[in-house]
Amino acid sequence: MKALNNLRNFARRDKVFDFVDKPTNRAVDTSHGHILYVEDVTVSFDGFKAINDLNFYIEVGELRCMIGPNGAGKTTMMDIITGKTRPDKGSVFFGQNIDLLKMDEPEISQMGIGRKFQKPTVFEFHTVFENLELSIAGDKDVWSVFTAKLSSEQLDRIADVLTTIGLTENAYQRAGALSHGQKQWLEIGMLLMQNPKLLLVDEPVAGMTHQEMDRTAELLTSLAGEHSVVVVEHDMDFVRSIANKVTVLHQGSVLAEGTMDEVQNNQKVIEVYLGE
Repeated sequence: MKALNNLRNFARRDKVFDFVDKPTNRAVDTSHGHILYVEDVTVSFDGFKAINDLNFYIEVGELRCMIGPNGAGKTTMMDIITGKTRPDKGSVFFGQNIDLLKMDEPEISQMGIGRKFQKPTVFEFHTVFENLELSIAGDKDVWSVFTAKLSSEQLDRIADVLTTIGLTENAYQRAGALSHGQKQWLEIGMLLMQNPKLLLVDEPVAGMTHQEMDRTAELLTSLAGEHSVVVVEHDMDFVRSIANKVTVLHQGSVLAEGTMDEVQNNQKVIEVYLGE
């Protein structure tokens, strides 16, 4: 009973892992090659424009890095995409046909957008395997999670995700005993169990060892193609190791966009960010 109550509390606290699924029958139209459209978005807090006429687009299967100084609007941008914050104006579409501004957080998650916050949130008293089991996509309530028998397809899916995140040998270890980096990978695995089309990953290597950072770079790079991945990160060495395309935010707008070399050599970027 205590475990069930803890699980209910967790589900209420973090809607990314909401266990009451809402049916979503609409296919995401990516026929034009883009999975995310953010256009003319502005949001103000007490008169301060955290996002100011923001425009950018994410292609299907790409790995995009978002950088910028503190206060540039990176977190607010992710809050808007995932339904946590409503903009004052603008549009945010998932594919050509899904208006994210008309949906709430659980509905957006169910449509195929997963968000990983900087601090990992896992079920520390459950094993790695159980964490992935609890995150399986599909219609379920808390009780059925503990009573349903896993199908062979679900077992195969868990095995595949364990391999992807590099935790096969830790499958029956309690999540609370994992290293910081391993917890980060497990949370990414929990999102992968929900079959997301778009992953938003916030500062994935903060607090990691160099070895964990290298493994995280390999993991995120491996996800691109099958998933679209947006990584917000401050560690420039890490960004250089994974980035094909970089978007630089400043004062809530796109300051520059291009390859890492192009961004590094952009005089405006040097002045407001890289040169600090």
